[in-house]
Amino acid sequence: MRLIFVLFFSISCFQLVAQDDLLKDLMQTQDTTTSLLPKKMLFTQRIFWGEHGLLRGVSPLTAVNREKELKLRRGMLVTHQVLGFVTLGGMVGQGIVGSRLYNAKGDKYSSLKDIHEGLGVAVNFTYSTTAIMSLFTPPPLINRDKRASSIRVHKWLSVLHMSGMIATNVLAGMIQDHPNLKPYHRAAAYTTFASYAAAVVAIKF
Repeated sequence: MRLIFVLFFSISCFQLVAQDDLLKDLMQTQDTTTSLLPKKMLFTQRIFWGEHGLLRGVSPLTAVNREKELKLRRGMLVTHQVLGFVTLGGMVGQGIVGSRLYNAKGDKYSSLKDIHEGLGVAVNFTYSTTAIMSLFTPPPLINRDKRASSIRVHKWLSVLHMSGMIATNVLAGMIQDHPNLKPYHRAAAYTTFASYAAAVVAIKF
């Protein structure tokens, strides 16, 4: 199946902890607007939510707005997490159908191919949406070092499964004209699934 919905991916950490009390404490000790933002942010977060971000015209950098942004962040990361599991389930289904597709012939092949491609569209959509929920979420109030190691592993794995996702889709589009690419397509798909599953597990520790 051709590359359809994969736009970009770099799953960042999701910190599903309330930060309201932390925000109040910070307001009592520091009154500069820059203290309301962490020192480090993803480039997508900085573009939209930074001190001079694109959204600051409608959401000025104030303590009140940051409190709202943290609530929005929490909701987006919950969605990110749920869609991550949905995507993983879709990958399992697509892998099962794909393994049967390799040895199918005739009408059975056509039927399984349609199912495989349909699952592929769904997986690409949820995969991309999961990424968007992470990339464009408002930044946390501060960077939390206590989860640094697991987040690093999560990010390294995200680079791997993003590359695998792109390779899987590109190779799928070439298989019809170049059947000899099937083993490479399968290897890319398995690598993508393994690294994605590992990334989901890593973030839990």
